[in-house]
Amino acid sequence: MARDASRVEAFSDAVIAIVLTLMAVELLQFGPDAPDDRGLPAALAHEWRAYLAYVITFAVVGQVWLTHHNMWRYVCRVDQMLLVLNLLLLMFVAAIPFTANLLADNLRGSAGDQRLTAALYVGTVLGEATFFNLSWWWARRRGLLHPDLDPRLARAVARRFRLGPLLYLVAFAVVFVDPILSLLAYLLLIGLYVIRGPGDLPRAGQEAAEPS
Repeated sequence: MARDASRVEAFSDAVIAIVLTLMAVELLQFGPDAPDDRGLPAALAHEWRAYLAYVITFAVVGQVWLTHHNMWRYVCRVDQMLLVLNLLLLMFVAAIPFTANLLADNLRGSAGDQRLTAALYVGTVLGEATFFNLSWWWARRRGLLHPDLDPRLARAVARRFRLGPLLYLVAFAVVFVDPILSLLAYLLLIGLYVIRGPGDLPRAGQEAAEPS
């Protein structure tokens, strides 16, 4: 028997909040090789890669939260499979601080290390993007979405979700040119998602032909 989605949303919000906290703890600290004989400015400058990884990864996880929030506005019931798919999505989200920390540490390493850590990083973001797609597909297939949802909007959201994994793969390909450029490409792609698209909340004062 299907149930309402409120507990799933609350649990997911809690997991994402913990991930953001852990990410700050992991990345916003001085590494053991940080110079301590040239003062605080030198120590801060030495850790710029970690700060870059933090900003980009915060943007990635923030985009996950925005997408999750917008998607689950349309889910009125859940079944066992949708719960499992959401848990698998959160499993990849929870791994993002670990892979971001690896990436920040190995941006100073060899080209092989940089590419391996970039592959692990893209694996986590690809994983969460894949399970977003599967969750939306399952909710549509099993009739778990709001009955008043326009089928055209549901298809538009599905198309937007399918774009995510492709864009992440493009950003990953850039790592073979320049790892730093690859990270900046992730930030650019997240910026594209900030632009309002199908399924996002309407602007204040704007009428929306979507269920709330």
